[in-house]
Amino acid sequence: MKVVSYHSGIPPKNNSPEKPLILSNFIEGVLRSDDIGINHYQPTLQDCDLAVLQGFVHENSKNTPHLLFRKQVLDRQRLNNAHTIVVDSNLFLFQTGKRNTPGNYLRYSLDGVFRNTGFYFDKDIDPNRWQIIKNNLGLEIKSYDNRGEHILLCLQRNGGWSMGGQDVIQFAHKTIRQIKQITSRKIILRPHPGDRKTMVRLQNEIKYANVQLSSNPDIRTDLANSWATVVFNSSPGVASLINGVPVFQMDARPNYSMYGEVANTDITALENPTLYDRQDWLESIAMCHWSFDELKDGTAWKFMRNYVQ
Repeated sequence: MKVVSYHSGIPPKNNSPEKPLILSNFIEGVLRSDDIGINHYQPTLQDCDLAVLQGFVHENSKNTPHLLFRKQVLDRQRLNNAHTIVVDSNLFLFQTGKRNTPGNYLRYSLDGVFRNTGFYFDKDIDPNRWQIIKNNLGLEIKSYDNRGEHILLCLQRNGGWSMGGQDVIQFAHKTIRQIKQITSRKIILRPHPGDRKTMVRLQNEIKYANVQLSSNPDIRTDLANSWATVVFNSSPGVASLINGVPVFQMDARPNYSMYGEVANTDITALENPTLYDRQDWLESIAMCHWSFDELKDGTAWKFMRNYVQ
């Protein structure tokens, strides 16, 4: 099998040495098998059985050179009935902090980044995988018993591909009004920490009684007194569930998120959420998380290769 890591899919202004290291470690792991592994640094396409990209691209993504190149890679692989592995940030960033530090975990999917379009290597679950990750990261799965008082509304990047390009401020207005029709609880509005422009807009445009804009860097501070978390489809839902706070997903496409099977979808039940058992779900999402070291020593490739045929 021939595997190509495409370094030209990394943003040209990238200041993180870890991003190219992810791709080169992947190839180093491939070369520990009998397969062919190539680090490709030019924005040209190669015939290969498997392409590896650090980051995804969507129809709503900007037309920047590195994103257009990712699209070319994905289109070429589909045309050739070949596969692409996409590397994305891990679902435990609330615990690990920095995204791509060596020793940390990253998330790997096959041919897409949504649960209904990509495969997350969870066909055969190994419960020990979750135990290893939980212990390595020091994760504590909290009970639902100690929930607080407010509603935490978490926003995503404005116009991001995971929201289908919709305006996050409009989503905030609409969702706040829906919540206020159901409950009198205080609403804590948490913007995406990397979206400063939206933070400024929220400060100027969101003027509701009993709605407070959060500036806490750690989501666990906002979760500490939360009754429930409302999200569109993003990873704060994972942090919420692990910290014992039920989630309401506003995206009508439940399979687009990484926690659809354990999320409430009827916002009118906000005062009486279903408290889903999380064990099977946690064991499932663990199967797509692999560390830098597991890439480099070939452990990750040995596992993933079974699904790349």
